[in-house]
Amino acid sequence: MNKQQLKKFKTLLTEKRDEIVKKAKQTLEEDMALDANDLPDEMDLASSEYLQSFTFRLRGREKVFLDKIEKALRKIEDGSFGTCEECGEEISTKRLEARPETTLCIRCKEDQERMEKDYT
Repeated sequence: MNKQQLKKFKTLLTEKRDEIVKKAKQTLEEDMALDANDLPDEMDLASSEYLQSFTFRLRGREKVFLDKIEKALRKIEDGSFGTCEECGEEISTKRLEARPETTLCIRCKEDQERMEKDYT
């Protein structure tokens, strides 16, 4: 992979990371506050608590995604970006453009999904 492609992926990953961090900060600043005085009855309070819980679950998933992005950025720095962790082959540019945080080539990912499907 050439330097121009690596720079493009680094920019893309950095933008994704920044967006996740921005959303997390917004959650902390805006969505964390449950003011019982603003909620006229128990149903509104319960509904608000449910929405808050749902938001936290979404942010939990984003944390996992953020970890994958950070790992991909480290791989760009150490020169291993774009190499499948399973078979060692190069991950196609098209796949990286769709999911730059991926660690598996399409063939290994399909194998992984087949194995997961067999266990469920």
